[in-house]
Amino acid sequence: MENLNVYAAKMTPQQEFLAGGHRACQGCAELLAVRLVAKTLGHDYIIANATGCLEIVTSSFPHSAWKVPWIHVAFENAAAVASGVEAAVKVLQRKGKYPVDRKVTILAQAGDGGTVDIGLQALSGALERGHDMIYICYDNEAYMNTGIQRSSSTPYGATTTTSPSGKADPLGQHTMKKNVVEIAAAHNIPYVATASPSFPFDLMAKVKKASETPGPAYIHCFVPCPTGWRMAPNLAVSIGRIAAESKVFPLYEIVNGEYRMTVTHKNHRPVSDYLKPQGRFRHLNDDNIAEIQQQVDKSYERLLKKVKMSSIELD
Repeated sequence: MENLNVYAAKMTPQQEFLAGGHRACQGCAELLAVRLVAKTLGHDYIIANATGCLEIVTSSFPHSAWKVPWIHVAFENAAAVASGVEAAVKVLQRKGKYPVDRKVTILAQAGDGGTVDIGLQALSGALERGHDMIYICYDNEAYMNTGIQRSSSTPYGATTTTSPSGKADPLGQHTMKKNVVEIAAAHNIPYVATASPSFPFDLMAKVKKASETPGPAYIHCFVPCPTGWRMAPNLAVSIGRIAAESKVFPLYEIVNGEYRMTVTHKNHRPVSDYLKPQGRFRHLNDDNIAEIQQQVDKSYERLLKKVKMSSIELD
């Protein structure tokens, strides 16, 4: 594995398409993920970027951290604008105003609020219509840009400013995280994946595969937020790794309906290793943690059954 990582590092593009000097918080895993995505896609792509942390920190007028065509769109319509751009490129090619043999990737980017909540309708429509585009959700599990309010991607037991733990309600968030990966897969699109900048070569491989796959692709990228998760900035990458090692956020892909694990671990860590470094879970007691462990185990077992079924069907 070490030799493979060394080879992958040497093959990683050196050119940067996200400039330094952006205004992201220290330790922001979202900007690390975006940098890897930009390096992978190169220069022939157009971005539709929803309102959110990513838009704010990279495009403070009159400056921009983007070296490629980039469009700031409303909170809820990144997928709608990206699908319109994709259709426009096809029209220009048909009219001979854009090279037919030049591949341009259309990328929609949004956070979990702009994806799993108010952008879900536009995302579903774009996937259902079959637009040749990539949609990446950078999931930091709350509306971080506006003050750490809960989203439907906020995990069970987390405290936010709108799902606070306290004497009257000691738990915090009471609902389970919405599984938008499965919702995207239910549209029968050719490529769906989970990813994390804590596993950079896995992330870059999935972005490359998504760009080379005709039709819509959806990538759900796990991006720890030190500010919103109440943890030290230097823990963002390690917390992302622990999320995969503890089965909280497994890394897999769905290719034409077939499930495949892309990062596996022989020995999984307990979910407490993931929860305890984060201040947003500081209020949880042993019973709460045991309940979350059960939830994580059940969810992971369901995923493994789908992976196993896919391998049987392929055989």
